[in-house]
Order: sequence, then structure tokens, then C-alpha cells
Amino acid sequence: MALKHSVSGFLADRYDMETATGFLRKQAGKRLPPHTSWLHVFGSLSLLLFISQTITGIMLLIYYRPTPDEAHKSIQYITAEVNYGWLYRQIHAWGATLMILAVVLHMTRTYFFGAYKKPRELTWVSGVLIFIVTITFGFTGYLLPWNQIAFWATTVGTESANKIPIIGEWLRYFIRGGDVVTGETLSRFFVVHVIILPWALTGLIAVHLFLMRATNLATLEPVGEEKPIEPKHGIPFFPVHVCKESIVAVLLLAVLVTLSVLAPWEIGEPADPLVTPEHIKPEWYFLPSYQLLKYFEGPYGAFFGIVACSVPFLLLFLWPFLDRGKHRHPKKRPIAVGIGLVGLIGALVLGYLGHVSETEQTFFGTRYHIDHYGVPHRVADKSRDEGE
Repeated sequence: MALKHSVSGFLADRYDMETATGFLRKQAGKRLPPHTSWLHVFGSLSLLLFISQTITGIMLLIYYRPTPDEAHKSIQYITAEVNYGWLYRQIHAWGATLMILAVVLHMTRTYFFGAYKKPRELTWVSGVLIFIVTITFGFTGYLLPWNQIAFWATTVGTESANKIPIIGEWLRYFIRGGDVVTGETLSRFFVVHVIILPWALTGLIAVHLFLMRATNLATLEPVGEEKPIEPKHGIPFFPVHVCKESIVAVLLLAVLVTLSVLAPWEIGEPADPLVTPEHIKPEWYFLPSYQLLKYFEGPYGAFFGIVACSVPFLLLFLWPFLDRGKHRHPKKRPIAVGIGLVGLIGALVLGYLGHVSETEQTFFGTRYHIDHYGVPHRVADKSRDEGE
């Protein structure tokens, strides 16, 4: 206690601590809308995953070497030789996937509850930017192990930039640092992944949190009719909602460790530019765009494919300014909710088709070959045909 008083006294003699403590007390004592539930924890879950990614990323950087000759070997060394290196590598790999999933779920909840409406338009826009930076994190980090799958997935992914009119050729060259994926590409992705994106995401999260705390969580009342939340009706941020978020944090750690032990990410074979693996596909969060591009062919197909993949992101940015209705409750916004459901289901269907395309699957006891476009074709039963 003496140490506590001496530290607080030291700070109080030099700084206006009352302003800081008053601000913290006000934020902790804020009342949240009565409908606040477990669906409102995905924002905090995303933040916790970002903190986890930062810590495990720093631990990996101690041993990782970003060169074509050493990158894959350093990953092997981390996994096999460093104390608990396998664990924090797996937590980092799974954390990247779960963070993207958490951000998507957070945005989905925000959209269907109409929480992007006035005065929270900029909060939504900053959230969309966080989503884009998060998937860019996944794209740049995927190459760093420098294994076969990562090398060729990056080759296919960066090739898509060439389809953009006018600047496509230059953009592909700029991303790769040359005509093909080389050590220069690895170096660029490393710098973007460990320096540029962390600072960008930290700034965006700070802005997002400030805007969110300044306007509080949205109620289900129409725009312009929101009333101050009465203490007897609102849910205390502390300790009620903080308790929920603490439970989620413990469960998150359990899930990360469980996945790390039971479903570890393989190191894979070292990258070989001379050997192309079959059926290279991107990670799950790029599968909808990957599959959508397949349906645009012909002289101008690539251009329209890029436009089709860009429209959803453009709509996400502009949606708070396009949906000018006052109502927030999902039951009173049938058009907006319908558009959201169509977009969500469309993304899931395209993602699934991208996942199963160019493979063989069994449905109801019958074997099918799924072609490039996701169309199933029945595979002939040779044994039955020979018997006949």
C-alpha cells in the first residue's frame, strides 16, 4: 500500500491525474443499451487477437530470417529447436485466421443491427479500413514461411493485379519487386507485414475505439430519437460487460491452444520456382473473390471481374451514406437486411465453390468431379460398368 501511495503521490505532484482518473471512471461506469449481448463481444475479441498477434509476432521475429535461403529453415528451427517455438508459431498462424473471422462477425453484427447509421458513419468506415488491413496482414504473412504452397499462392494472387486496366502491369511489378515472385517479393512482404501494417492497424484501432467510446454503442431506436440510457435500464460496462469479455478472452486462449495442438499448420516443403503444385488456392477469406473471377472471361472479362470483386468493398465504405433510413431495428429494415443476407449467402456459396472446385466429392453416395466453375459432373463407376 505504501508503494501504491508513493507512486500515486509522485504522479499527482507532476500531472493532472484527476482528469485521467475521472475519464477512466466515466468510461467504466458507462451504461450500455439493454439489448447488448454476447454478440457484442466480437469487437473486443478482434482487439485481443491483435494483441496476441503482436506478441507472438515479436517472438517469431527474434529467430525469423527474411531471405529465400534462410526463411524456411528459420521456421523449421523455431518449430523444432526453440523452447515452445512450435506453440507460439501455431498461435500466430491460427490467430491470423481467427482475427479475420472475428472482424467479419463484428461487422456482420454491426450491419444487421443498423449501428452504422448517424452519428456512427465514421466508426463504420474506420472498421471497414480495419477489415481491409487485417486481410492484407493475412496475405503478406502467408508468404513469409517461403514454402511451396505459399510461394505459388502468392504468385497466383499477385498475378490478379495484372488484370487492372492501365496500372495493372506496373502494380504487379511493384508488388513483386520484379516480373516474378523472388526474394525481393519476400523482402517487401516482410517490411509491409512487420512494420507498415502494424502501425497502420494500431492507428486505425485507436481511432475506431475513440469514435466508439465517444458515441457509445447504438441503441435500436431510430436515428435522431436515441435517448440517454437510464442507469436502471442500461447494462453496466463494468463489471457486467467486462465480465463477458473476460470469459471470451479465456475461451479464446483455450481455442487457440487446442487448435495449435490438434490441428497444427504444416511447415510444408521449401519453395521451388521450378515445380508447380496442383490446384493452388488462396486462404478461405479470398476464396469468394477467387471463384468470382473465374466467371469473367473474354477480352474484357478480367476487367469486369476486378470490378465485380471491388464493388462489395466500395459498397461497404459507402453504405452508411446510401442507407439514409431512420430505423435501426432489423425488422424495420427489410431491404437492407435482405441485401445483407444476399451478400452474406453469396460470399459463403462462392467460398464453398472455390474450396471444392477442381476436386472430387461424394454426395449421397455418388462421386462427382467439381469443375473449374464449381459445377458437379458425375464420375462413372468403373467397377459397375465393367460388371455390366
